[in-house]
Amino acid sequence: MTRWIIRLTALLVLAGLAGGGFLFWAKLQLQAPGPAPAATSVVITHGGGSQAIADELAEAGVISTPWLFLLEIRLTGHPSLQAGEYAFPAAVSMAGILDMMHKGQVVVHKVTIAEGLTVAQVLAELRQAEGLTGHTLETPDEGSLLPQTYFYSLGDSREALVSRMSRGMNETLDELWPKRKQGIQLANKMEALILASVVERETGIAAERPHVAAVFLNRLRLHMRLQSDPTVIYAVSNGEGVLDRGLTRDDLASKSPYNTYTVDGLPAGPICNPGRASIQAVLHPADSDDLYFVADGSGGHVFAKTLADHNKNVAKWRAGLSKGK
Repeated sequence: MTRWIIRLTALLVLAGLAGGGFLFWAKLQLQAPGPAPAATSVVITHGGGSQAIADELAEAGVISTPWLFLLEIRLTGHPSLQAGEYAFPAAVSMAGILDMMHKGQVVVHKVTIAEGLTVAQVLAELRQAEGLTGHTLETPDEGSLLPQTYFYSLGDSREALVSRMSRGMNETLDELWPKRKQGIQLANKMEALILASVVERETGIAAERPHVAAVFLNRLRLHMRLQSDPTVIYAVSNGEGVLDRGLTRDDLASKSPYNTYTVDGLPAGPICNPGRASIQAVLHPADSDDLYFVADGSGGHVFAKTLADHNKNVAKWRAGLSKGK
């Protein structure tokens, strides 16, 4: 009886040592460098179980022993692994893969929406953006999308991203409008958005925006027409905001609620999606009595208080164009 107990004890000890040895070996394998010779992108599909994940990783060549990967998940009750697109580094270990997938460290894509694009142009950018899915169900209102860089994951919908852009514009207006300079000739947030869109298209120089805004606000105060060329371009391009030719006299005389050469006050709506800086500019315009501006030939503008001075500046600009021919 004693011998039998001794033998059983010995067998249990040996089994324990073997099991411990296996676990020690397994842990080493989980921490060991994996087979991927270079950084590897793997898309883990939604809805797949542990077996499907292990199969996808093995097929991509980032693990070589999928059974051990599965065993680690099942024995340790590993937290849920998130689907998505992963950029696994070269020779990543199975432990490293599990950690990345538990934390959801998926590849982050980005799309940058420049200030001054029309809604049509923004939607065209989103159609080309890699990794987005679906279509926008409705065309957003002009001026309703906030230009900035947006980050997203593979499989995110275009509709959801457009909603984020719209929410961003609303939040920006809600933030900036209450802080506006007192006495400006703007009745509400929509008027601020409309004028900001005009300022956005008039100048690409950040330092000029408050000055350009002041000119337009002065003209509104004096009931002068804005006479902004970008509003005409928006009108004759059917909202595209781009014209592959110069404006003509017929364009300036065209009947459109957006043509500020023929309508009083602001255009009927925004002519593009302005950025935060242009909205700030119309809410905090420069202290200036100027009523006119014209291009200076180097990307900026020359400003004037009187029509006589403005005409002189226009003559100089035209002379510069002639010399450049």
